[in-house]
Amino acid sequence: MKTYTLLAVLILIASCTSKPSRSDEEQAIKDTLIAMWDAIEKEDIARYASYVHDDFTQFGENDPTLTIGKKTEVDGVREWVSTSDGIHTEMIEPRVTIKDNVAWITYYWSDHGTTNGTPFASKGKSTRIFVKENGEWLCIHGHYTLLP
Repeated sequence: MKTYTLLAVLILIASCTSKPSRSDEEQAIKDTLIAMWDAIEKEDIARYASYVHDDFTQFGENDPTLTIGKKTEVDGVREWVSTSDGIHTEMIEPRVTIKDNVAWITYYWSDHGTTNGTPFASKGKSTRIFVKENGEWLCIHGHYTLLP
């Protein structure tokens, strides 16, 4: 009987220390991306930077070459938001795939705002890659394509 009691206690302890569920992790990645956009909308560059991996790379929708490095990304966002108002982005049809500590999310976006006093609105499709370090999902790559 003691063996069964010990086994039951061990199972109970193991269930209390389990990893987050896949759906929790998928939601965490979506939430991280939404938090990145929220930081941009609020011009909180330090918070935005906290979600970007040091080895970040990007193929931007208008960039002719690969953008490399967290500093380059954060400086670019800082410059953009300093000349923009009312930025807002919506995520449409997100799909998250997780493999160990790497995840990617594909989605369509719709955004709008003004830059240098000129209104903008765009729609596109994107893939973002995240890595989990120290319990946090960080964006390490983005690829964005404008849609007509």
